[in-house]
Amino acid sequence: MNKFKRSCALGRRILTLGLVLALVAGQAAPASALGPPDLQPAKWASSALPGAEEYDHRVATAWFALLEDLIRQAPGFSPPVASRAIGYTAATLYEAIAPGMAHGRTLAGRLNGLEWTPPVEEGAAYHWPLVANSALASILRRLFAHGGASVRESIDLLERSMRTRYEADAAPEVLRRSIRRGREVAAAIFEWSKHDGGHEGYFYNFPRTYRPPEGEGLWTPTPPKYLRALQPYWGRNRPLALPSADACALPPPPPYSTEPSSQLYQEAWEVYVTVKNLTPWQRETALYWADDPVLTATPPGHSLAIATQILREESASLARAADVYLHLGVAIADAFIVCWRDKYRYNYLRPITYIRNVIDPTWNAAAVTDPLITPPFPEYPSGHSTEAAAMATVLAALFGEEYGFTDSSMERLGFAPRTYASFWEAAEEASMSRLYGGIHFRSGNEQGLAQGRCVGEAVLERLR
Repeated sequence: MNKFKRSCALGRRILTLGLVLALVAGQAAPASALGPPDLQPAKWASSALPGAEEYDHRVATAWFALLEDLIRQAPGFSPPVASRAIGYTAATLYEAIAPGMAHGRTLAGRLNGLEWTPPVEEGAAYHWPLVANSALASILRRLFAHGGASVRESIDLLERSMRTRYEADAAPEVLRRSIRRGREVAAAIFEWSKHDGGHEGYFYNFPRTYRPPEGEGLWTPTPPKYLRALQPYWGRNRPLALPSADACALPPPPPYSTEPSSQLYQEAWEVYVTVKNLTPWQRETALYWADDPVLTATPPGHSLAIATQILREESASLARAADVYLHLGVAIADAFIVCWRDKYRYNYLRPITYIRNVIDPTWNAAAVTDPLITPPFPEYPSGHSTEAAAMATVLAALFGEEYGFTDSSMERLGFAPRTYASFWEAAEEASMSRLYGGIHFRSGNEQGLAQGRCVGEAVLERLR
């Protein structure tokens, strides 16, 4: 047994090494990242070091790609917990290098409860990729403190690799100052994060203190495992940008009724008939957007992967990457807070429960035959829809309403890349995938899209 455990640990280390080397290899830096061709970067005067716009995205996209993998590796990273990690990691990157951005502004006073962050030394030079590298390594060590040896090794290896790549470009005092700034900003952001209500949420996904309300039309645990409610208190957390968790609140879902003429019955019937007669494309779509924990980085990780892919394809600067990740990360984090607020405000039952109680008692009775297993929390609204719409709103604002892209993030699971004419086309497909999967009513999807748009617009306004 000990030999087997050592073999598994070695396998994880080899996979970690391969992942990190893949993140830092094969990305050529544009000429602007290296400075004037007649000067060697290591010989520059400190005051001549370029700003964050003059470096490429590489350090940022490598770390956020690793973040996706850490969400898969570390225990307890349910979608709400994952969204929070993405939000605080994005805020750390932006705040760390904001002084080196042409239009950068501190997030202190712009995000809820963040009153102070460490200032830069007046007149001193910083190497912004090294600042970013130090900041991202430091915040991820804190956010994934429970992750175990493989998580720590992944973070350590990427930090060393990035430092080795860049440290020859900076004088020793600039190197030390840059690393110190990254660590100080990460410490300040983490301290701020500890008071939002979601600190160490990976330990408390299924609190035993929560007792769901009982009554007609209310959520009850669903087969096959009948798990307790996931993160029932998440909606009480402090948002990053929205004024409160009640911002972007939705109207109630359709009233409970067993009458065939009622909206709820009709929507349940749609789920029932659709799932019984799924086309191959509909089934594939349900699975493509499933984004199950452990197998994937969950729905917020899927949105993050899309942004990372686009930043690489656009050969974005480090400053541009920080700005995109900030808007996306804050929108994703706040989307889960407001969505979970409404989920547990209304405690609406799932299609599988209604269909078995009202339409067809044999449905999923012997075994769950829906394409997806119903997740352990109330139906209304759809979390996928809220999150995807928040993503679409901010990315459309940053890249364009008609920005087309190909999502290849699911190739690792055997799915062919999918091409979309816009971010909203992708969001609407992600939303409908939950009906194809048998786990959401149409109104839950549609209202989730509306809520996500509200969140995205609020974040864009706050971060202007």
